[in-house]
Amino acid sequence: MSLNSTPSGERIHIGLFGKRNAGKSSLINALTGQSIAIVSDIKGTTTDPVPKAMELLPLGPVVMIDTPGLDDEGGLGALRVQKAYQILNKTDIALLIVDGTVGMTKEDHAILKKINDKSIPCVVVMNKSDLLSDQTPPPSHSAGVPTLWVSSADHTNIEELKERIAALAPAEDSKRRIVGDLIRPSDLIVLVIPIDKAAPKGRLILPQQQTIRDILDTGAVSVVTRNTELKDTLASLGRKPSLVITDSQAFEQVAGDVPGEIPLTSFSILFARYKGNLKHLVKGARVLDHLKDGDTLLICEGCTHHRQCGDIGTEKLPAWILTHTGKKLNFEFTSGTEFPAQLGTYRLIIHCGGCTLNEREMRYRLKCAEDANIPITNYGTVIAYMKGILERSTAFLT
Repeated sequence: MSLNSTPSGERIHIGLFGKRNAGKSSLINALTGQSIAIVSDIKGTTTDPVPKAMELLPLGPVVMIDTPGLDDEGGLGALRVQKAYQILNKTDIALLIVDGTVGMTKEDHAILKKINDKSIPCVVVMNKSDLLSDQTPPPSHSAGVPTLWVSSADHTNIEELKERIAALAPAEDSKRRIVGDLIRPSDLIVLVIPIDKAAPKGRLILPQQQTIRDILDTGAVSVVTRNTELKDTLASLGRKPSLVITDSQAFEQVAGDVPGEIPLTSFSILFARYKGNLKHLVKGARVLDHLKDGDTLLICEGCTHHRQCGDIGTEKLPAWILTHTGKKLNFEFTSGTEFPAQLGTYRLIIHCGGCTLNEREMRYRLKCAEDANIPITNYGTVIAYMKGILERSTAFLT
């Protein structure tokens, strides 16, 4: 995805579900007017969930997720079906694609029940209308869900389907901001961004980009500096900043350089507030002082990236935790779309800021931890706690 594109985590996620050869991939191509998805008469062409970022008018930027067939067979097929069901956790709008020449099957009814249980807006798409006689009565609802007959082949009702998808889109919450609701026009905001070997060459990471954009949208002024120039930057400003936002890894140093009367927080904490439940994550961070020898901690990242020496999630964070607690602890790691179905073996979950995850998936993960009665926190929150600055960095946010 280019730097000019809407981030995946900010796009409406549309999941396409159905049996093999129901026409999920063909429907994506019909909706977009492009040959984006591979289409074949061979059953099971789509073997893994495939996200495709695109513009879908009249809705705008979306991620369409093509999933494996719900009737896949064998041991490997069962795993593929499980993957398809997992996509529901990040789906904002569901399309259940049914082969209209066959009708609703047990697999279709089963996933439709799950969709309804999760209160996901849905359209049942009866595909292949071009293969049916004119006398076929089109149902208007399936289990209370609106139904539309379409044809991916001759594009019957494709435009109407687009309109229905747009009508199901969740209303944008104007109050949901990364930082914009905390600042005013003309406020001066200092962003502290360390540039080390882990920093991506020639660009800023996504949370930094999004925060800067939110500041601009508010009409405030952002000043970006490295932690090594922070003192000189603050001295040269001519007025006190309204807020300082830092990368979590530099929290301790930045807290020492920023006068106590100036509000201070981190990108990770802001994203904890933006996509989750900050109070819940603050509570989870305090569990560090109650860990025992042999406890296992799960460290999760929403994205996948090449891990370098000194990686924050797999190296720095575990080392800081071991030093802080003085306990002999075990660590397990997940990244990307992987999130354990069973959490009972963990004493604490520490998640990244979730900038690449949409709000629904981030809240799903928080709910999984809550249902399993496992405390959960995130990188910035737990680092602030270990450095003794959690109250300072969250008091004005909660």
